[in-house]
Amino acid sequence: MKRHPALPLFPDGLSDESAAALSEFLNQLAAACESPYFVQLRRYHQRQINLYDPEAPWRTPPLPPR
Repeated sequence: MKRHPALPLFPDGLSDESAAALSEFLNQLAAACESPYFVQLRRYHQRQINLYDPEAPWRTPPLPPR
């Protein structure tokens, strides 16, 4: 089966105004996605900090209180 090359995610040659509009749209989309899940996202990212200590792999950081 032939694979077709993937199209670039963002087109080249956007005007300054179009680039600004695209950026604003993507920022608003990200905010709309993150808003309802803020607490869950923060809790997840906090658990990822120092998740693995190569010097003591049997240790894991304590989970934050819920």
